[in-house]
Amino acid sequence: MPTSSSNSRTDRALRHPRAWPSWFGVWLILALGRLPFPLLWVLGSVFGRLAYLMAGTRRLVARRNLELCLPESTPAERERLLRAHFGRLGVAAFCQGVAWSAPRARLARLVRLRHRERVDACLAEGRPVIILLPHFVGLELGAQAFSALVHSGSCMYQKIRNPVFEQHVKRTRGRFGGLSVERQDDLRGLVREIKRGTPFLYLPDQDGGRRGIFVPFCGIPASTVPMLGRFAAMTGAVVIPTIPRFLPWGQGMELIFDPPLDDFPSGDPEHDTARMNRIIEACVRDTPDQYFWVHRRFKTRPPGEAPIYPPKRKKRKHG
Repeated sequence: MPTSSSNSRTDRALRHPRAWPSWFGVWLILALGRLPFPLLWVLGSVFGRLAYLMAGTRRLVARRNLELCLPESTPAERERLLRAHFGRLGVAAFCQGVAWSAPRARLARLVRLRHRERVDACLAEGRPVIILLPHFVGLELGAQAFSALVHSGSCMYQKIRNPVFEQHVKRTRGRFGGLSVERQDDLRGLVREIKRGTPFLYLPDQDGGRRGIFVPFCGIPASTVPMLGRFAAMTGAVVIPTIPRFLPWGQGMELIFDPPLDDFPSGDPEHDTARMNRIIEACVRDTPDQYFWVHRRFKTRPPGEAPIYPPKRKKRKHG
């Protein structure tokens, strides 16, 4: 539990002049969120294409990921996909304010729920539900739409270092009753919430570091945290893969619920984790331009294997 001294330090940090640029950023994001969705699509696409030219290391990381995960594509095809991906990243950035502030009625107009009955049937039966939600660029808006239109959910998150954005993001994610649990917190409360019937939105596909196990992702050994099977076993939850996908030219978004997984978990963590990665691979191949390619998914390598990505540039020290 946070102490009063830690709360007072946070309050001072939020009021400090150094925080004013962050508050301006929050205001700007909220202001953009009021614009028509087609306009946000155009502005975001242009911004993303410009970001492609200036992205540097992130562009190299995404290009390397595409080479590894889509080897059957030609270099020209992957380069077109890379440019399109940065356009989608820009759309996601410009739509952040919609996720933060749009009322339920606007979210209902923007987000189409495909095969929602698959979730509703499990909830009606009183079965705990885990929504397997990979890192697609529309993740933030899709998760908010789920809590607003389907059922308030819970999720784990990585704390943001910037106190202004940390406070604002955590508050806005709870607008429709959603519960955010920091990754370092005691997860027993989260397990109880899942058992009580609160759907758990689980984001599984980031580099697992040394806590992960190596299972294939697009044929490449990838460090992956083997928690999906454990959560399902601890809670008796049904796992439903779900993809948030932006529709072209600002027509909105689809939140697509795939069929619940059969015979899951199996009791074998490696088998379950590898199966999860195969499911995500299939989603990626269906909508490749909207997967989060700029993440260093293969950063942690098996012992003895060379790094996949170029080293990060070290910041120069002054003084």
